[in-house]
Amino acid sequence: MARVYDAGRVSPRFHALLRVLAQGMRLNLIAFLVPDYDPAIAFFRALDFSLVTDEDRGGGKRWVVMRPSDGGSDLLIARAVDDQRAAIGQQAGGRVGFFLTSTDFAADAARLEAAGAVFEEAPRHEEYGIVAVFRDPWGNRWDLIQPAQA
Repeated sequence: MARVYDAGRVSPRFHALLRVLAQGMRLNLIAFLVPDYDPAIAFFRALDFSLVTDEDRGGGKRWVVMRPSDGGSDLLIARAVDDQRAAIGQQAGGRVGFFLTSTDFAADAARLEAAGAVFEEAPRHEEYGIVAVFRDPWGNRWDLIQPAQA
């Protein structure tokens, strides 16, 4: 059975240790499963991601890192092998698993479609901004969001 962190049952010293350990931590790399590296590189380049690293690791493996132009977590483009192939396009189990923030929804939606994305719906105007769900060329679901002006 996994242990569950219970804030009421640990010492203040442990809480202080957790705060120290958490300082400076951030999610900076997310594995993104694809059938092949080069089409994924082309897709993300079309979205203005930069290719940070593309290193041959031998045996057909490469270390490919793509970075969004305006910041956020990098993507590790990972070629799926064997049983991993079943997860291509289903990395979030059919839910929206990735979120792109936009300052120009219409322009970015057009760029996504030109790169091979397919929108599942027309843009919606929600209290938090303009949003629409799209699928990338592998079937993963994403939100494109233009936040509401504060």
